[in-house]
This record gives sequence, structure tokens and C-alpha cells, in this order.
Amino acid sequence: MSRINVMQPWLGQAEIDAVAEVISSGWVAQGPRVAQFEREFAQSQQVAHAVAVSSCTTALQLALVVAGVSAGDDVVVPSFSFIATANAPVYVGARPVFADVDPLTGNLSAETLLAALTPATTAVIAVDQGGVPVDLDAIRAVTDPLGIVVIEDAACGVGSVYRGRPVGAGADLTAWSFHPRKILTTGEGGMLTSPHQELADRARRLREHAMSVSAADRHANTLAPAEEYTEVGYNFRMTDLQAAVGIVQLERLPVVVERRREIAAVYSAAIASIPGLRAVADPEWGTSNFQSFWVEVGYPYPLDRDELLTALANADISARRGIMASHRQPAYRDRSTGEASLAVTDQLTDSTLILPIYHELTGDDQDRVIRVLRFGAGLS
Repeated sequence: MSRINVMQPWLGQAEIDAVAEVISSGWVAQGPRVAQFEREFAQSQQVAHAVAVSSCTTALQLALVVAGVSAGDDVVVPSFSFIATANAPVYVGARPVFADVDPLTGNLSAETLLAALTPATTAVIAVDQGGVPVDLDAIRAVTDPLGIVVIEDAACGVGSVYRGRPVGAGADLTAWSFHPRKILTTGEGGMLTSPHQELADRARRLREHAMSVSAADRHANTLAPAEEYTEVGYNFRMTDLQAAVGIVQLERLPVVVERRREIAAVYSAAIASIPGLRAVADPEWGTSNFQSFWVEVGYPYPLDRDELLTALANADISARRGIMASHRQPAYRDRSTGEASLAVTDQLTDSTLILPIYHELTGDDQDRVIRVLRFGAGLS
């Protein structure tokens, strides 16, 4: 049997040709391909401005900075998320305050947010976990009257839909990831989007050391204009090599999402007949891109989560434990991170796993995965 990976990017000759063209041009750093990728990404996500950066983590950090979050502030974040969500507030001197999540979607909800708010809360990071769209309107109904900014962490969300629009379109600031485990990849890389010109303009300067004149503008002139550094900035730039891959990947996005939803539908139908397993599903307010397909393992399934992971591994199938509980990681175990109950986070972290899902997963390979799930339940 050949190994079935939990995830693999869909890359081909078109990406190779795009990178070769950039190398031949002689302009490999941030330049015209980055600008093109920003324009096309903004258009696809139905948002006015897009700022390409080096990762989703740096996009989250920039979002907090341009939103005015600073030392002494509290930022509510779900613990049920990759640790970068919690790290970003620390980078700007703020305190991440952990909130619990909805048991069905794995996302922050209005109720769990209310339980975590503090008098010092100035921002909330709401995550589209695994591609499941967060109910942004419900969260903003809590935050907007309080003057609290909402930053959407759409690291997993490209191609997901919230109330008829792409996720992130309704947020003041949204951060995106193009890591290889995401369905649109540039190798490493990220994007910050916003409907607000002033926020995007400042983020664009800050990602490039806060220079008053961009590197692209300086290199376009034989006699480069003098630049000023208007504040302390960062080196969070994306390269044209990465952007060239992203432009091709963006063209593939509708086909990729359609295929992943087909795979998810097959999994969901099979799991519905296996007592004790629950598959992640679309919420009533939108549709998921199924960046991850996670399953909750519970009674009366005969195996626990870790035993099922072992059974899959014995069949040469690479699955993964579900989303981490950031509050249980050593980096946050001894920090002050709020007092809200995180019971659902603990339960989901201990009982969920992620099944293989990627564009080129074959029907035979998916059948192998499902057979292990059924065999673990004592079904033929």
C-alpha cells in the first residue's frame, strides 16, 4: 500500500512556468507580481485592499498594530486554534485572553466571546477554524457597540463563504495564510485585507520598514528618490517568486474548493452511518472550503481518538490530532490568559482528528480511509 498523506498541495507545470518567468525577468523580490497578486486576491475576496506579507502570523501582527492595539490591552482569542493566533497579541505587548468555542463549528461565538471580555479588551481575533466560516455578524453585534475591533483570522478560510460573500469580506481587517497546508499556497506567505484605505496604506508601509517610498518605486527610477522611515517598521515582505505561484493558485481556487467539497460529502455520508463519529459540517450561515476535515470521536465508537489514529497509521494513512488547545501549551501554561471556561476546547482537542483531504486524493484512497473508520467500529 502507498502512504496516504493528510494533506498535499496541488502544484504543477503552470506554477513552475510562472516562477521561471519571474527568474528570467531579473526581479525576484517584492515587485510587479506581488502587486498583481494583491489586486487579483482583493477582487476574488470582494474587498477593496490587499497587502501581501511573509505569513499569516505577520499579517495578524500588522492588523493589531494598525488597529491601534498596544501594550496593556487585552485581545480575546480562541484557544482552539494554531498557536500563532495567540502569539500575535504578545508580539505587540498585549495579553491574549482565551475564549471557548462552539462545540459544533469549533469557532468563537457571541456567547463564548461575552464570557471572555475584560475591561481592557480592545480587539478580538475570530478564526474560521479549518475553513468553517465564523459567524462574524453575531460577534460584531457584541463588539461594535463597545468599540472593540474584530480581526478575522482566515488562515484556513480562502474559498469559504459567509452569508453569500467570501469570508473576511465583512471584517475591518482579515489575515490569510498561504502555507503549504492551506488550499492556496505560495510556499510561505500571507495577506492582510481591509475595506479601509488608511489601514491598508499603513500596513503596506510597515511591512517594508515603514519607508516613505517603496523599494519598487525606488528601483524603477535611475535616480532614486530619498526615502524616510516614518515609524519603526518591519520586514514582512512577500517575493515576486511567491506571488507568481499565488496568482496561478488563485486561478485554481474554484476547482480546488469544488473538489474538496466533493471529498467532504463522501466522508460525511460514510460517517453518518458510523455510531460515535461526528463529522464537521457547514453551519447555517455559510459553506466551508474544508481546508481540514475533522471528525469527533465519542461514545459508542469502540476506539478513542488516539486509538483510531493508530489504526489509521497502521494502514499507512496519515491523519492528525485535531486543533490544539493553545492554553495547554507550555508557552501559555504559566501566563495570565483570562478566566473563561475552556471546557469545549479541552473536549474537542482531546476527541477530534483530521482526515486526509487534498485535491488529488483518489476515490480508492478515500475508500481505504473509510474502511478503517468502519473496521474500528466493528462494521464491515
